[in-house]
Amino acid sequence: MMIDIHVCPSTLEEGFESFSPRAKKYFLGGKMVSYMLPYVSLSSGEGLAENKGHISLSGAQEKYSAVIDDGVFRLTEKGERGTYILKPKLTGFDNREYSPANENLTMQIAAQVYGIQTAENAVCFTKNGEQVYVTKRYDVKNDGSRLQQEDLASLAGITKETHGENYKYNALDYVGLAEIIKKYIPAWRIELVRYFDLILFNFVFANGDAHIKNFSVLQTSRGDYRLAPAYDLINTLLHIPDGHIFALEKGLYQGWNREFGVYGSDFQVFGERIGLDNKIVKSEIERFCAEYSETERLIDNSFLSDKLKEDFRKIFHTRINSFLKY
Repeated sequence: MMIDIHVCPSTLEEGFESFSPRAKKYFLGGKMVSYMLPYVSLSSGEGLAENKGHISLSGAQEKYSAVIDDGVFRLTEKGERGTYILKPKLTGFDNREYSPANENLTMQIAAQVYGIQTAENAVCFTKNGEQVYVTKRYDVKNDGSRLQQEDLASLAGITKETHGENYKYNALDYVGLAEIIKKYIPAWRIELVRYFDLILFNFVFANGDAHIKNFSVLQTSRGDYRLAPAYDLINTLLHIPDGHIFALEKGLYQGWNREFGVYGSDFQVFGERIGLDNKIVKSEIERFCAEYSETERLIDNSFLSDKLKEDFRKIFHTRINSFLKY
């Protein structure tokens, strides 16, 4: 079954029946690639167990390693290094068939509206019409070699053995994550602004699964480290309506009480505690309080259902309004 589209399945630009020139350049490395996958389905996992062992990523969602081969995304074979990751729809959650569209939209808003560096991504489709989220590996260089990447939990030595089964969520608050950044990134003053913006974004767009393994550092060509591009950004309230505001059980900082809600003043305190200048904190909060027509355009062009587009809008408008109670 061929899926007809009228927007770029990566950037959500109008007027394209396949990938836009920008997507071809940055997402596909200049190659002509179909947005249709050569598989009936990826959700069942039938016959795909061997491929799962080719990548090492945390999380409960199914993920498959892939390469571009003769104009299509193909799952890697034994011994082959993948350059893309395929994520089919979630299992066991509300509106799961639209989770790839949700993640693509949320990531595109982060990149295009707020200038957050993100992993290149797109929505593709299987032969039976299922959505699949596809993201490009930014830790694989053009020559096939790898850049070293470590998530903040690994850097800090925080594991299931040291902090228990739920360590990704209860070991630290978000100030604690900033302390890891200060310790391991030489240019931490610059990177802390990027980190602050990402926490703001996760709140405004209801990413309630930003746990400590969803933040990483990436080795640069100079051999030092910086924050890796953002990944796994998704509006979790579309799939878990009663989900938490923040993934970390301890919240933004020590003493923050989730029962009182979240306001601009909470992020002011958070920014100060991680060591940012007050003027920068205020400026960034005001930037995320604003409403942008580009956000509305991306929502309209996304592959969400009409109902979920409206739900997505309501959620982020509600979050912005809470900022205004500064």
